[in-house]
Amino acid sequence: MTGSAPPPPSAGRLFLAVDPPGTAVTDLDRALEPLRPAPGAPRWTPTSRWHLTLVFLGEVPAPLLAPLRTAVAPAVAATPPISLQLAGGGRFGSRRRPTVCWVGLGGDVPELTALAGRLAAAARGVGLTVEDRPFRAHLTVGRWRPGQPADGDLPGRLAGYRGPAWPVPEVVLWRSRLGPQPRYERVAAWPVG
Repeated sequence: MTGSAPPPPSAGRLFLAVDPPGTAVTDLDRALEPLRPAPGAPRWTPTSRWHLTLVFLGEVPAPLLAPLRTAVAPAVAATPPISLQLAGGGRFGSRRRPTVCWVGLGGDVPELTALAGRLAAAARGVGLTVEDRPFRAHLTVGRWRPGQPADGDLPGRLAGYRGPAWPVPEVVLWRSRLGPQPRYERVAAWPVG
């Protein structure tokens, strides 16, 4: 009997992220409150799933998890202290067909962008495929469903939003578990600065 070998066991769907602290989450949650019931609003993402994704890794074969952890450490260690602030809003997709509602970032965004680049290079260095597109610092707060009414102008109401600034303490490697109620499991973390 011929056939291909079974795929190696998976460490799961992984991503590297920075998480806003509770004070920033609470402040943004309050700012979004008046937008939530608006006609054409997106399906809002629960605050427990708010992560600033730096690199999405997808399904990672279990044998690559240890080398990934080793490769990420110096990429994070090379990062100076970073301070960020959730600020403004926007969308991906067109005004008529928006797909994602997001909140932008202020503060040390160039340093965060450089960190994301180092993390992507570290992941590629251990053999993982990483999307080759420019990093856009944002926090996804909602998604519009295809075929449903969508107000693509809604994110513009966040233009003047400025949340509290905070120092970034760490980069976290998260495992996402898909399903009706997605769950996130913290796999590892590295201190910044």
